[in-house]
Amino acid sequence: MNEVFELQYALDTFYFLVCGALVMWMAAGFSMLEAGLVRSKNTTEILTKNVALFAISCFMYLVCGYAIMYPELGNTFLSGITGNGVEGGDTYAPSADFFFQVVFVATAMSIVSGAVAERMKLWAFLAFAVVMTGFIYPMEGNWTWGGEAVFGLYELNFTDFAGSGIVHMAGAAAALAGVLLLGPRKGKYGANGEVNAIPGANLPMATLGTFILWMGWFGFNGGSVLQTSTVDTANSVAVVFLNTNAAAAGGAIAALILARVLFKKADLTMVLNGALAGLVTITASPDSPTPILATLFGAMGGVLVVFSILTLDKFKIDDPVGAISVHGVCGLLGLMLVPLTTDATFLGQLGGALTIFVWVFTASLIVWAILKATMGIRVTEEEEYEGVDIAECGMEAYPEFNKS
Repeated sequence: MNEVFELQYALDTFYFLVCGALVMWMAAGFSMLEAGLVRSKNTTEILTKNVALFAISCFMYLVCGYAIMYPELGNTFLSGITGNGVEGGDTYAPSADFFFQVVFVATAMSIVSGAVAERMKLWAFLAFAVVMTGFIYPMEGNWTWGGEAVFGLYELNFTDFAGSGIVHMAGAAAALAGVLLLGPRKGKYGANGEVNAIPGANLPMATLGTFILWMGWFGFNGGSVLQTSTVDTANSVAVVFLNTNAAAAGGAIAALILARVLFKKADLTMVLNGALAGLVTITASPDSPTPILATLFGAMGGVLVVFSILTLDKFKIDDPVGAISVHGVCGLLGLMLVPLTTDATFLGQLGGALTIFVWVFTASLIVWAILKATMGIRVTEEEEYEGVDIAECGMEAYPEFNKS
């Protein structure tokens, strides 16, 4: 019996670590996607942000975030006690759990990066990353996945399998708070209300980033099953992988068709965001729908993200990569679809979503406001015109393109 447990423990730990590595690779996806959708003069800075935010997320979650989100597990982990997973009923190493959780924190912070691109000061962004990953995200994670009462007042009757709300909507809420205080890029909106398109510099890179994210999502959702060493859990993992892929395909197809109807063109950026919207939508419950229903849920996300991007532009909320629409609006959609295939209630899902959004948005708005009043959060108009690569990093991503 002991040998069986040891084998199960080894398999589950290895699976957990591999899934964590897949989620970590999503950092490369966000980097490529964002670098492809910004102008070439802002490429180095957005890449620097993505590398730095990942490192900051890992450090802050290690120092305090994990202990805030999971007090009992975090304190044990930080004390250096590794344990064997038996007491909590888990069949994976505590260090594997930390690694899997920390890459989720980095994912939430990556969402903020793209939304504030091309006009935010690098060091203001990194200062916010410290607070977001060390306190704001762990607090709402404590109330949801951590199972603690919200400020000790009430417990959430809320289901979010892999983080449509806890990770994605939270990241979008923080991004929205920053964008509102930051303002739009120069030239994005005309005096008469017209929206001026600012094309990204490298759509092949953006497409590569989307495929990397699509692949990493199998670890994101599949790893959230937590085990794979029994027949039931192995079947659950297979279902999650299948539904995750189906939702992404549904989102891409729906966005492609809608773009053709609205714009008379096959808009690649909408297709890319449609695939990501499908992935975000299914993340709240990838284990319960049938594959056809998962495809339909993804398609709903693909349609919604197109309309959301257009609507935010009408309100002059400038999001260069569509992160708020993809992760925020579709994250909420994913949460509200959960009761269709599980025992969750619409009221419970709405209450959980509101708690997450209000907390993250309000806390983020306060932090952004403090940063704005102290060190400033926006580069000068001249620096924005020349590109933040030179102003913030002192180097260009494509220097040879400017040679005469």
